[in-house]
Amino acid sequence: MPINRVPWRNVHFYDASTGATLGGFYQKGSMTEATMVWILDNVLLVVEDQWIVRHRSSGRTIRSSSNPVVLGDYDIYSSGTIRVSDEAWFARLISHMIDQSQCLGSRRFRDGVRARDGKCVISGEINEGARWDVWAGFQAAHVFPLEYESLWTQYNNGRWITNMDSAVGISKINSIQNGLLMSESLHTRFDQYLFSTNPDDDYKVITFVPNRWGVDGRILDSICRDPNNPDHVSDDVLRWHFRQSILANMRGAGEPVFETDYPPGTDMMATMRAEPYGRERFEMELESRLRFIPGEG
Repeated sequence: MPINRVPWRNVHFYDASTGATLGGFYQKGSMTEATMVWILDNVLLVVEDQWIVRHRSSGRTIRSSSNPVVLGDYDIYSSGTIRVSDEAWFARLISHMIDQSQCLGSRRFRDGVRARDGKCVISGEINEGARWDVWAGFQAAHVFPLEYESLWTQYNNGRWITNMDSAVGISKINSIQNGLLMSESLHTRFDQYLFSTNPDDDYKVITFVPNRWGVDGRILDSICRDPNNPDHVSDDVLRWHFRQSILANMRGAGEPVFETDYPPGTDMMATMRAEPYGRERFEMELESRLRFIPGEG
């Protein structure tokens, strides 16, 4: 069953006037006070009047600074009402069991991301096997998920893509600018929103769960974001993923972390239907399987 994100939080937000819990997150060390204040103001909270946030044990009012967020409880004060944003969050498929190389667009996406990056752009691990075209353990990850192509089209997110201006009649979701090469294990965690990178804070990687991955506070590798390369990853798709990660990990009780290891004989589709967001994920899995029927590229 899906896992709740609350137990490992070491930072918590409260409405000072009511004591109600508003959210929180796990701080490994890379979240700064400036980023936290921006998140509260622009993503998590809807506040009718001016507000301030104070660290409860010290009584210190938090300002926008480069200081790392200190662990503990934070009270938010305002003369107006405070509520948590109801902005939509999108669960995504986690299993990478579908061979996307069977689809021409996804094959080009994969090959283009491999050629541009050549390494895990999160951890910095270089693929020494690339010279022999061996990519075991590395995967080209869509930042904005392929399974939400209909939403991508609905909200005209193709405007974020600048290397396919001549493309007509396609959504551009398989642009290399919507991709990052990363290790297989980090890809799964990326899809679970357990870490993200903030393009508005020097592309810093922030992790939201206790871990020993060695990536918290790292900077997204420059090889994938070189402005002189027309295929550089789009800042806008990175912003989308970072915002979704905030909603998943910091709002209210957080969103579920889904199971990824299904033992042999498990009815994965039935399990998925019984989980939170089950209907949406079931439909996405079904669409994904139909999209990549062998021989139908």
